[in-house]
Amino acid sequence: MPLPRLVFATRNPGKVQEIAQLLDGHFQVIGLDEIGCTEDVPETAETIQGNAIQKAEYVKQHYGVDCFADDTGLEVNALGGAPGVYTARYAGPEKNADANMAKLVGALQGSGDRGAQFRTVIALTGPQGTRTFEGICPGTIAPEPSGVDGFGYDPVFVPRGRDCTFAEMDAAAKNAISHRGIAVRAMVAELRKDG
Repeated sequence: MPLPRLVFATRNPGKVQEIAQLLDGHFQVIGLDEIGCTEDVPETAETIQGNAIQKAEYVKQHYGVDCFADDTGLEVNALGGAPGVYTARYAGPEKNADANMAKLVGALQGSGDRGAQFRTVIALTGPQGTRTFEGICPGTIAPEPSGVDGFGYDPVFVPRGRDCTFAEMDAAAKNAISHRGIAVRAMVAELRKDG
């Protein structure tokens, strides 16, 4: 029997792969390209939750399919919660991960507080309307990037209780504790209840 299909409102293959691993064979995950959505989905809300909802509802409205969308922010204590909703474009609209990390590490030069947290909100459209699920992973910002796995800020984020960055962990270890993992498991629990 084929797996139920879930449309993930992203074009990032790293995210699709990570979510597919988290769903552990319960669903088949496809990205926006597979439904013919080639335009940039708007992300103009003032909050992480607002962006996730905006993306999911845009896809539902324009393509007629239920889907889920996520938005993730890195919230750094010493920067008053920044980059937050601007995490992906912290160093500019190009969304360059290396430039983002370099700007962040530079901004924390000499700071005694390197505490931070990743926050993910997933918005899921469906017959019950739009529901949201949140995951938070606390940690610290490393003084320099380390590791080659993952994406985004993974090479500079050290999750609490670990002595390595997300980019130095294998996918299973990261998914077990990550912000996205927590939010996805909450969503899957709801989907399985929906039956």
